[in-house]
Amino acid sequence: MHPYSLTSLAVEGEAESLADRACRRIRDEILRGHLPLGSVISRRKMAVALGMSVLPVSEALQRLETDGLVESRPRAGTRVRIPEAQYIRDSFIVREALESQSARLFAERATLRERQEILRMADRVDSLFSRCVSGERNDPEKLFEAHSYHFRFHMTIAESGHCPGLCAAIEKQQVLIWNWLFDVAALHRSVPRRSHRELAEALASGQAPVADAAMRTHIQHGLDELILRIPDREAPNWREHRRSSAGATEAGS
Repeated sequence: MHPYSLTSLAVEGEAESLADRACRRIRDEILRGHLPLGSVISRRKMAVALGMSVLPVSEALQRLETDGLVESRPRAGTRVRIPEAQYIRDSFIVREALESQSARLFAERATLRERQEILRMADRVDSLFSRCVSGERNDPEKLFEAHSYHFRFHMTIAESGHCPGLCAAIEKQQVLIWNWLFDVAALHRSVPRRSHRELAEALASGQAPVADAAMRTHIQHGLDELILRIPDREAPNWREHRRSSAGATEAGS
């Protein structure tokens, strides 16, 4: 499976179009934190950077807007979306609803091999997150690696519940992608040292109520801290930012 999935990804097995490639590249720049929340995206400059025409870049940005990662305004342009506090809370409510059910199904249905695998993956996730933050310094590439693997960990939990419809819902709602983006924007929240190991042990216990409660606690951890750390860049100055950064020649891009 893909390390993460958005509706904008090309169907596996199909040739990647220029728009697919642009979508993937722009998405990765956002998730790596190279395009922070509120960053204005010039179609022309992005096309030059990607070595393609403006048309596939425009199509890619339309897809990413549908996915909710970017936003556009008439005569102001396109930027990386800045989520409001209520949107973040709503996203966590949706994630909790979906993943708590995923946890229950894992406890009830996962095989012995799948339980052993999730314990192994949990140790790896905890190790990656502990390595990617050193004091107040963050390595964007290590954080990207950690979140990529973290996505796989949670999707493996869903897959081991053997309910394809629930897996599809988790991917479609992009609950893990949004968690990733929020975390990158907040410069990585503090995570308890054995957070994922403790979650995995609850899942592997085979007790659905225990797994459910552990997943809810896991998801809710640090939500208030996250909201406080998301930079407030709501945009009365969006147009002014665009003019200063892109210049008058970019006004129609």
